[in-house]
Amino acid sequence: MNETKLNTIAQIREFLAGTADVYWSPEEDDKARYAFIRNVLSRFDYRRLVRPDKGLIRVYLGRTSGYSRAQLARLIRQYLDCGRVVQRYAAPQAGFARTYTDADVRLLSETDALHSTLSGLATKKLMERAYQIFADARYERLALISVAHLYNLRKRSGYLRHRQVWTKTRPVTIAIGERRAPAPNNRPGYLRLDTVHQGDQDGVKGLYHINAVDCVTQYEGVATCERISEAYLIPVLAELLASFPFVILGFHVDNGSEYINRHVAELLNKLLIEEFTKSRSRHSNDNAQAESKNGAIVRKHLGYSHIPQRFAALVNAFDRDYLNPYVNFHRPCLFAETITDAKGRQRKRYPYKLMMTPYEKFKSLPLAEQFLKPGITFIQLDVLATTMSDNEAAERLNKARTTLFKTISNRSKTAA
Repeated sequence: MNETKLNTIAQIREFLAGTADVYWSPEEDDKARYAFIRNVLSRFDYRRLVRPDKGLIRVYLGRTSGYSRAQLARLIRQYLDCGRVVQRYAAPQAGFARTYTDADVRLLSETDALHSTLSGLATKKLMERAYQIFADARYERLALISVAHLYNLRKRSGYLRHRQVWTKTRPVTIAIGERRAPAPNNRPGYLRLDTVHQGDQDGVKGLYHINAVDCVTQYEGVATCERISEAYLIPVLAELLASFPFVILGFHVDNGSEYINRHVAELLNKLLIEEFTKSRSRHSNDNAQAESKNGAIVRKHLGYSHIPQRFAALVNAFDRDYLNPYVNFHRPCLFAETITDAKGRQRKRYPYKLMMTPYEKFKSLPLAEQFLKPGITFIQLDVLATTMSDNEAAERLNKARTTLFKTISNRSKTAA
């Protein structure tokens, strides 16, 4: 493009109005563009132009040179300062020289292997002693290394190829609870528990649900508290355990600190619960039954949305009066049977004939009466199970839940 015939600002304005961007070919280097920019600035005497005309020249240079606005500002400033537009940067010819060689990195890995990877400070002292006291010339450079850079060398691929340490998950050393899965042996009363959090909103915690499920019968109790500290959790947990019709024999939880503490242990001792177990490392199925009920019961009926903590008493009353009776007396569950094939492998099947409510499963157990709490009979429980039909219980639950959520919504708007 021959643009030397553009000598006035009016011609530049007409050019910009009728011309699209001009793209430089790849073979033209920065020196050619710099020369073009200097010629334009000189030809139009950029230094003496008024402000609007200077802006027009900048737009013209941006469209014809392909440089960004910031780059053009730097080049124009250079022209105004010294009358030239030249390249001031240069690509680096070589990187920084390495102080520590691959042999040093390998020597560091060997030293760590010998001493079982001590701290950086102790390792530095070992290498100083190796060079200064024991005259090992291999440590000449490593003896002067800083502790911070020693950790940098430990991250290098050459170090990792020679020195990799694999450690197993370390068990928690809290003496409360036995680390194993429950072993109910077809006896009711062995509970699995988990905590379900009802969402955060604007950094404010919601309330918490405690979900307890019997291993054998799937008899379930859901309770709600404001927080999971002992002042709020222990009273609700005691009420929840008392709601089960059979004697509680085992109490199994994950490794959360809300349960693994002396307050819960004292409560279980007071209730004469024999076993207190907790999940093992790398055994995700130890508490899988409670986890599955979190989604199938708690989340399905109470959702995921944030519920403020001040409504914990209302939600807990809903759990006690509507949700738990429906789940235990009117909601059928699948129960497994174990089949051993010709190769001796055991597989679980869930036949339709074994689908029943948790209460029906409890009644079907051999000698079920001996597991009932004192003062509770199957006659009393049958009345609870047959007072209303399954559909009536579900309709009653849905109406109570709608009323509960409307109350929470109205009170939340009033408080806001």
